[in-house]
Amino acid sequence: MRNEKKYKLRQLRHWRIRKKVFGTRERPRMSVCFTGTNVYVQFIDDDAGRTLASASTVSKVIEDRKKLKANVVSAKRIGQLAAEAAKSQGIQQVVFDRGGARYHGKIKALADAAREAGLKF
Repeated sequence: MRNEKKYKLRQLRHWRIRKKVFGTRERPRMSVCFTGTNVYVQFIDDDAGRTLASASTVSKVIEDRKKLKANVVSAKRIGQLAAEAAKSQGIQQVVFDRGGARYHGKIKALADAAREAGLKF
C-alpha cells in the first residue's frame, strides 16, 4: 500500500512538471529516467514528437557499461555522455524534465555533470 501511494504522488508531480515543460527543436526537453538498475536520458522535440539524442547505462557506446548502476557515480558519467550526444546533434540549450523525482542526489549529480559538459539549462 505504501509503495502505491508513493508511486501515485510521483506520477502527480510528473504530470504537474510536464504541463509546464515543453521541448522544441532549438531547445529540446532533457528527460531523465532512473529505474532500479539503469539511467536513461533523452532529448525530445515535443513539437515533432521525436527523440533527437539519447544516452543511457545500457548504451553500447560505453565500454564498461556492466559496472554502471543507477547511482550517483553513474549519473555523473551519463550526464557527461548525454551532453556530448546533445552537442553532436547541435543542441546547446535544453529544458530539464526530472520526471517527478526530487532534485537531489542522482538527479542533481546528472544535471550538474551535464552543465559542466556545456549544456545550458
